[in-house]
Amino acid sequence: MKFTKTEFKDLLVIEPIVHRDSRGYFFESYHKQGLEAADIYCSFVQDNEAFSRYGAIRGFHYQLPPYEQDKLVRVIEGEVLDAVVDIRPYSPSYGQGFSIILSAENKKQLFVPAGFAHAYATLSETAIFSYKCSQYYSLEHEAGIDSNDPALNIDWKIPKAERLISEKDSSLPKFGDHLLWPEN
Repeated sequence: MKFTKTEFKDLLVIEPIVHRDSRGYFFESYHKQGLEAADIYCSFVQDNEAFSRYGAIRGFHYQLPPYEQDKLVRVIEGEVLDAVVDIRPYSPSYGQGFSIILSAENKKQLFVPAGFAHAYATLSETAIFSYKCSQYYSLEHEAGIDSNDPALNIDWKIPKAERLISEKDSSLPKFGDHLLWPEN
């Protein structure tokens, strides 16, 4: 696996080594020792998968302590714009965003550490999005940010008229409306 550091502490792009031949391909989508060699030490306890149609934007989501989640995200089918925002008030990159195209073709993954709000937009006709979580889902600890918040300045690469956003996600607060993450 190839690990590429981003300008954000602990946020890594991961590219697996893909072995191709006339039958198709094979790659390791998760390798605990490989992640530990890149200083990623977490135990994943839950795998999630979502199917979405073109224009669907899911997020920005995160969970508050003590149920904060590290995530390892990837696309099994299709293509998405994956985006995160650093919500750690003590971080030098607080309030800044990062985005990357994840697709079934490029096989890239993103390791999203706790303290980042996460979202993605489906750019292909359909997409299957898969992610590992280091904590179980907790309704009482879920939180989020409005994906259309102009302060975040995310180019979703989807015209506004074609964006599919759930009622729940469209009612999330703006970035500056409340303390998003504990201060220490």
